[in-house]
Order: sequence, then C-alpha cells, then structure tokens
Amino acid sequence: MKNFLNEFKAFISRGNVMDMAVGVIIGASFKAIVDSLVADIINPILGIFGGKDFSQYVLKLPGEATLNYGNFISSIINFLIMALIIFCIVKFLNKMNELAAKLAKKTEEEVPETPTTKVCQYCKTEISIEATRCPHCTSVLED
Repeated sequence: MKNFLNEFKAFISRGNVMDMAVGVIIGASFKAIVDSLVADIINPILGIFGGKDFSQYVLKLPGEATLNYGNFISSIINFLIMALIIFCIVKFLNKMNELAAKLAKKTEEEVPETPTTKVCQYCKTEISIEATRCPHCTSVLED
C-alpha cells in the first residue's frame, strides 16, 4: 500500500498533471464565457432574423414531452466557436514554435565551432589540437 501511495504521489506531482489540471479549469471557465456569448449575444441577434431566440425552438411531442432542437443548435454554435478559438490558439502556438526553431537554428549557424583537430606540419596527418607531439611521425609540434 505504501508503494502505491508513493507512486501516486510521484504521478500527481509531475508537471504534466498539474498543467493538465490548470488547463481543464481554465477550459471550463472559458466554456462558461462562450456559453454566455452564444446565449446572450449571438442567439438574440440571430433571433432578429428568425423571430425568436434559438432556445425557444421546440417541437411538441405526444404527451408533455418536447424536443428542444433550438438548444441543440445553440450547442452546435458553442462547439464551432470553441473549435475556432482552439484552432487559432494552436495555429498561433505552432507559428511561435516554428519561429523559435528558426531563431535557434540561426543562432546555431552563427556560432562557429572551435576546431578540435589540427594538421601536423611535418607529416600532414590530422591530430588532436592539444597534442604537442605527433603520434604518427613523433615530431615535436610548434604552436
């Protein structure tokens, strides 16, 4: 049981889990804003053309049951707005990652690599830059 609790503690303290939790909380709050946008602003504006708010569109079924297809249309509008916003956010983040990769590549190209080898002036073989004597011809190297 103690091992299980330790594993759970390690799992819950990972950065990914905390990031996901924050994302879910912000997403739920953002959904409330989009719901309000659709219910309080978009539906009344669209209701001008249709004569009434989408939430008022119902189909009476036998008995007391009703089919609230207006609420379904509102949910579709909510989904499309959320999908559009998420698409824009992902597109923006991809563009930022692409820009960061270009900057990193440019910086990497600008920094010249320090040489790690040199050529022996006597036998012309490639040797370590720190060598003071050539391992091939045993000549003492001058700097």
